[in-house]
Amino acid sequence: MTLRFGPFQLDEAGRVFMCARQEVPLQPRVFDLLVYLIRNQDRVVSKDELLEAVWPSVTVTDNSLQRAVSTIRTALRKGGMESAIRNVPGKGYRFCTDSARSTRNEETLAHEDLDVRTQARRAADGRAWVEAVALFEKADAAVELVGEDLHLWALALQCSGRADAAIPVFVRAVAKHASAGDERLAVSDAIALSDLYSERGQAAVAKGWLARAEDWASEIREPATTALVLWAKSKLAAFEGEPEEALSLADAAYAAVRHQGAITIEALSLVYRGFYRLCLGDTRAGLADQDHAAALALTSNDLDPVMGGILYCNILWASRMFGDWARADQWTLGYQKFCSGSGMELTGSCQLHRSEVLGVRGSLGEALSRIKDSLARLSSDAPWSVGDANRVLGDILAAIGEDEAALEAYDKAYSLGWCPEPGRAMLLLERGEAEAAHASLERSLIGKSWWTLQRRGMLFAHLALVAAHTGRHRQALELIDELSGSPDRWPMPSIRALTNEARAQLALAGGEHEAAIKLLHLARQLWSSIEGQVQAVRLRLRIARLQIESGDTRGAAAEIHAAEFIAGGLGSHKLQATCAALKRDIDARKATQALA
Repeated sequence: MTLRFGPFQLDEAGRVFMCARQEVPLQPRVFDLLVYLIRNQDRVVSKDELLEAVWPSVTVTDNSLQRAVSTIRTALRKGGMESAIRNVPGKGYRFCTDSARSTRNEETLAHEDLDVRTQARRAADGRAWVEAVALFEKADAAVELVGEDLHLWALALQCSGRADAAIPVFVRAVAKHASAGDERLAVSDAIALSDLYSERGQAAVAKGWLARAEDWASEIREPATTALVLWAKSKLAAFEGEPEEALSLADAAYAAVRHQGAITIEALSLVYRGFYRLCLGDTRAGLADQDHAAALALTSNDLDPVMGGILYCNILWASRMFGDWARADQWTLGYQKFCSGSGMELTGSCQLHRSEVLGVRGSLGEALSRIKDSLARLSSDAPWSVGDANRVLGDILAAIGEDEAALEAYDKAYSLGWCPEPGRAMLLLERGEAEAAHASLERSLIGKSWWTLQRRGMLFAHLALVAAHTGRHRQALELIDELSGSPDRWPMPSIRALTNEARAQLALAGGEHEAAIKLLHLARQLWSSIEGQVQAVRLRLRIARLQIESGDTRGAAAEIHAAEFIAGGLGSHKLQATCAALKRDIDARKATQALA
């Protein structure tokens, strides 16, 4: 049986508790207590009855019950409904969904006397987004909503994971603002529409709404409004492959609003300026901009969930595109916490980001589950990034060991106009198709699109490795010199690890076996420093293979043991199979030595 209230859903049979489609973990006894209270919500349930129902034949104190109730209230706070559990002094507890609209005090709520529009506004203020949507829909049928109502309704739709449904509401909001003569709010919601259409790959429509916003903004000449328009124009310029223009626009936006008290747009302008600097090779300045933007946002008390999500998502995107996996992990966790605190539904893009980080650093099984969830949402959430999601799916499947499925995902990414590199090239190299891998990487570097520019360092590093494997030693050395000679541009450990691996391959080609092993150890240490577990295990196994060839079976066994331990936790059949094969090689070598 499934029980629903507010933004929550409780699957009694599956023992799953969800808030806005996000699972909220509860201990077994706490879960049972919540179920019992909901089932008996028409009455006050005594403490003795609850203790007998939830802790049968177990001697516990009232403190255990109080702690469990406190835990439930903490969980309900995610949907603004912690006041749903009422403590009736001397009698017990009662579950009351109709009184739990937000975290406001019950005395000031006076729910029964409020009209539905006021209820909707209060639900939005309390960030009970699913409830706010339902109430605004009800209010819309009863009264004429003003522009601010429509704005809050559209925001609630976005925050509850229904961005498509927000579009017509925003259109109505813009019309209401314009008829009321409030150009500032009209600009803001027109920009929101431009951004929503841009995320859906409908550039012409996005430009149309942006042009309308710019026309209104030119009349009021307010710094924050001007900066918002410039920021939106910078995003469209970046999508069209004009990073220099995008940087100029973002810089102008930041200059217009700097120290003007409009923290949200100041942070957004700064974070995008940082992103464009990263794309154009000014890595340290770009990272500094993004860190500054994050600090600004964290000090703001009026950062709405959507703008906060855009800011977090940009920093997260930059981290993963530049192979800065430690930074990406910190920001994905930070974004999840932000969404939870805002009562906001995790977007398909956020699941995409998190799955890629997990695919490099954590559980491949969880990464696979998240990327499948992302693909299910992105068709409406941000269809332009479905290709990217298939690229990440290919990387995860390749790490697990499902090579054919991985190649199919890479091909789908490519058919959707997305470059599947460097993952596809590395899989081809592993399968013995080194020339095809080299051709794919060189093809990925053609052009000056924003996608190519921001990944240039990672693509160069992988090309250097593949060039070394295919005997193109001069090209490999030139690429290594380019990457190593620009530490301010490409300081990321992942890129340094790849260049050391390319050097190791060149050393092997020159017969310098020991030097190659040392370079591979350096590469492995760099991956380990950012918890790039899949790559670290792969390199351990490559080191072990070289050690077996040189007769160092003890050293090889140590590397295999470490790799085997981590591979099991990752859930990689491929790496586990390689561990087993290398152990058999060691056993065979020992047997041969014994016979000799």
